[in-house]
Amino acid sequence: MAVITLPDGSTKTVAAGSNARELAAEIAPSLAKQAVACLVNEQLADLSTVLENDSAVCFIKRDSEEALTLIRHDCAHVLAQAVQHLYPDAQPTIGPVIKEGFFYDFYREQPFTPEDLEKIEHHMRSLVQQKIPFEREVWSRDEATAYYQERKEAFKCELIEAIPADENVSFYRQGDFMDLCRGPHMRHTGDVGTAFKLTHIAGSYWRGDSTRPQLQRIYGTAWHSPADLTKHLDRLAEAKKRDHRLLGRTMHLFHLQDEAAGMIFWHDKGWLLYRLLEEYMRRRQQAAGYSEVKTPQLVDRKLWEISGHWDKFRENMYIAESEAGLRDYIAAPEDTSVFALKPMNCPCHVQIYNQGIKSYRDLPLRMSEFGSCHRCEPSGALHGIMRVRNFVQDDAHIFCSEEQIAPETVKFVRLLESIYQDLGFKEFIIKFSDRPALRAGSDETWDRAEQALRDACTEAGVEWTLNPGDGAFYGPKLEFILKDAIDREWQCGTWQVDFVLPERLNAEYTAADGSRLRPVMCHRAIIGSFERFIGILLEHYAGHLPLWLSPTQIVVATITDEANAYAEEVVAQLQQAGLRVVSDLRNEKINYKVRQHSEEKIPIILAIGKRESEQKTVSVRRLGSKQTSLLSLAEAISAFSGEAQAPA
Repeated sequence: MAVITLPDGSTKTVAAGSNARELAAEIAPSLAKQAVACLVNEQLADLSTVLENDSAVCFIKRDSEEALTLIRHDCAHVLAQAVQHLYPDAQPTIGPVIKEGFFYDFYREQPFTPEDLEKIEHHMRSLVQQKIPFEREVWSRDEATAYYQERKEAFKCELIEAIPADENVSFYRQGDFMDLCRGPHMRHTGDVGTAFKLTHIAGSYWRGDSTRPQLQRIYGTAWHSPADLTKHLDRLAEAKKRDHRLLGRTMHLFHLQDEAAGMIFWHDKGWLLYRLLEEYMRRRQQAAGYSEVKTPQLVDRKLWEISGHWDKFRENMYIAESEAGLRDYIAAPEDTSVFALKPMNCPCHVQIYNQGIKSYRDLPLRMSEFGSCHRCEPSGALHGIMRVRNFVQDDAHIFCSEEQIAPETVKFVRLLESIYQDLGFKEFIIKFSDRPALRAGSDETWDRAEQALRDACTEAGVEWTLNPGDGAFYGPKLEFILKDAIDREWQCGTWQVDFVLPERLNAEYTAADGSRLRPVMCHRAIIGSFERFIGILLEHYAGHLPLWLSPTQIVVATITDEANAYAEEVVAQLQQAGLRVVSDLRNEKINYKVRQHSEEKIPIILAIGKRESEQKTVSVRRLGSKQTSLLSLAEAISAFSGEAQAPA
């Protein structure tokens, strides 16, 4: 017999060898109908799982949050089955669950089309209606290899090769389709439900390697209910309208082109927006005790080797050499300088710190730089101004003693909270990323750094969730993740505690007792990349930027040529008050002008006609509103001047 402990603390004794499905039926017929999977000793499992020993069991119902991953996992298998039915030449490779959905990669010479997606989705719904059971089978490694060799599915064979020779291979069968899978799955295809949709097709490479075969990736999304699916699709439609690439064109902010892939051509309005954000960040950082520095773009590889970045980031670094220098390097690489465009600023800041003797009285030393960095991102990863090859960070490093880590963390978190509030983000979450598998420094050093960061979080009063194994290679970090207006998450700010780089680059300070100690180096960013953050701002506000950040704040548009002189007077007085104003005196209808400037997301349009000229008033129309109001020019200047003030 096996003693089963249930979530409420009660126990149930069952015959050893009973499965979880039988246990559910014994507890209650209603539970047997509702349960789609279970947790056995906190491990997700099928209902067919045999209960051999004493265990803690918790059943998962389809409408629970835990079931959503299973719904998406099962949906990926149904997708693969449908594709093989309709397109037998398509080889399934892998199909994982991702945030808000799933995908499956297929190898097929002929490209899938949007029309194919409709056929596939229709067939998936047929398979769901059939309620085909998911059945787990375990084969030997040799049996599994032979099965896929016979089917000439080289990708699956390669996956099996990675499984240790002494391990069996788990499959899941659903009717005439079988897939290599660890599981678990729900009871049958009917548990997937109807709330799913295939969304788009994209290219990918086998194992993410551009030298390997190219695959076709079919993306989909799946939810508990049709209402949840509709909500998600509406959010996608809203996100499409907010796409920063579209807004960048209509607002005349920037463009990108193949001759400088991953680099941004900022237009005058876009560059003004950039500078407004930079000036705001500069003011806030100076007030918080940061000293701004500037370091070189090209740095000898020797520094990157000492810091450890050469081994870690070499494939993403741009190497810069003259033709003569390249010849010299080939002839005698040990005697020749090889320069790299910096992918980050950290080692250069240590070089500034190392100039002159530092005392404990100099700490904490807060050093900031709007540092221009270059990273050779894969072309497939580039995305508008969100993912680029040349970007500028609001980078800073704080050199401090171990005892100062906690108070500096508190100050940083308070500064970050204030800045996010100013920029319109009311909510963020924090993740604690601990040591990665590939890292520098000893376990003892990592223990100290992680404990120091945990203690600092306690002192700062912040809550966090663990993001295991995702720390920087030199230290643990906090990741600050913003939520935008349509509930999307964006990782922007970081705070990293580093005991390693000061050691590698020989940074020291004199302690109160005269001994020489290593400072701790806290790496930090608040908005991260300026380019990416501007893209986030545009999408968060749907282009309706706050008045203080809008490149053009006001357009003065005439209704009739008779108002031109007064319109120019209005522009002059508004500009004198420090507002960014342009005039539109074209011989066009006012409705045409309003529509055009609204598309360009100008916050305020002042319509000037004969009446306004005579009364010395302005007709005010706000972006996004069809209502107008009439103000005296003095009232308008007073109201707009106050609203346009940047946060202190």
